[in-house]
Amino acid sequence: MNISNSSSSESSVSVDPLTGKKTWLVGTLTYTSGGLVILFLLLLLGDFGWMMRERSVVPMSQLLLNKFHPSGLITSLLFGSIPACLTIIIWPAVSVWSDRTRSRRGRRVPFLFWPTPVVTGAMVGLAYSPQIGDWLKELFHGTGQVNLWVIGVFAFFWVLFEVFALITNNIFIALVNDTVPRQVINRFFAMFRMVSLGAGVYFNYSLISKADTHFTVLFLSIAAVYFIAFLVMCGFVKEGAYPPPPQVAHSGGMFSKIRMYVCECGQQPFYRTVFVTMALAGLTFMPVNIFSLFAAKSYGIDTGAYGNSLALTYVIGFVIAFPIGWLTDRFHPMRTGLAALAIYGLLMTAAYWIVRGPETFLVMFILHGVAAGVYNTTVSGLLPMLFPREQFSQFFSATNILVNILNMIASPLLGQIMDLTDNNYRLTFLLAGLIAFAGCACWLLLNRGFIRQGGVKSYQPPEVEGF
Repeated sequence: MNISNSSSSESSVSVDPLTGKKTWLVGTLTYTSGGLVILFLLLLLGDFGWMMRERSVVPMSQLLLNKFHPSGLITSLLFGSIPACLTIIIWPAVSVWSDRTRSRRGRRVPFLFWPTPVVTGAMVGLAYSPQIGDWLKELFHGTGQVNLWVIGVFAFFWVLFEVFALITNNIFIALVNDTVPRQVINRFFAMFRMVSLGAGVYFNYSLISKADTHFTVLFLSIAAVYFIAFLVMCGFVKEGAYPPPPQVAHSGGMFSKIRMYVCECGQQPFYRTVFVTMALAGLTFMPVNIFSLFAAKSYGIDTGAYGNSLALTYVIGFVIAFPIGWLTDRFHPMRTGLAALAIYGLLMTAAYWIVRGPETFLVMFILHGVAAGVYNTTVSGLLPMLFPREQFSQFFSATNILVNILNMIASPLLGQIMDLTDNNYRLTFLLAGLIAFAGCACWLLLNRGFIRQGGVKSYQPPEVEGF
């Protein structure tokens, strides 16, 4: 892995005419085939720790909290509203800060390295929250049930975990954008998808059944895996050199910085179209995902059969992820993403008419999961191709903020629809199909702008003033 002089935004591949060996250029980073393999292994190691954390922390935390009988309001706040609000607050600030950071270790690695011990410590705190809550009650001669003390301790460590985990979630993708060559980035994200699905299968088949009896040991083990994987990745992945960030046109307080963030992200119509298209497409899968377990119960399907269907979805997704990534590198995610979204829309619209009992529900539920996975694989490398590399983290955060806002609005509306239709869960398939077609319409509009910017062969991100 060598360093050479080039533009920080350049990504290309060259072949030595004498030896036939390829080299990949990403900014000032030059990779041989061996260097690229090492980079992939290091990032995938970090991804494994990340996915084990993502796949396990929420369900195990829900199982733990449920033992202490929290109210529905507390549960919805901790696992729904608070994470969404934190995303909207944290991601803009951290993304711009990271984009403008220049340090000996780069502009992404410090934002992954320093939160890692805090996230790990919060996971340890969650693991021991029952013991800590009991101890605090005794220490302060507290009154009332110990449940309230445990829930309070849990809430503290949960919010701490969410704050710093959100930082790493945003910056990890930005690190991939800065280090992985564009020519293979979709295949790389396909491998990310395979690691994510593999972690999901392993956790659901081998670990979650032990969560009730071995919660603390299981939580500590996953925390250790995450801690080691992320520190190894941060220690060995090298970022290239970046040019100095452009001077800020104006300075001011917090509201001035918020205004600058919004103006920069929204000044180009093309980027506004990207935000809306990606947010609407991301909303497509929510109706089925939220109510799938309730729908399964309404058809008399037990939890075991539902879980096996979900695991089968993961296995199929794992098998097809890399071929889908290869096809996306070959044909471009603008094309494969649109095709995947349209196919999903057709399948879910058909599901509304097909689903009549447990067998047909499980078949269409599996198809939903596979088709959604295909879409996610095809578009995982799209935003790094569309957004300017120097401001990728900022624009990526803006996309996810809009996704969270739409989810916060759509979730209660969807709940109202279910209430008004006496829980007609077949409607979730129809709604998913209709949202998918709306996303396709936006995608066609986005494609027009994409072509104006050079298209597949010579796309150049629109310039943004006032960085």
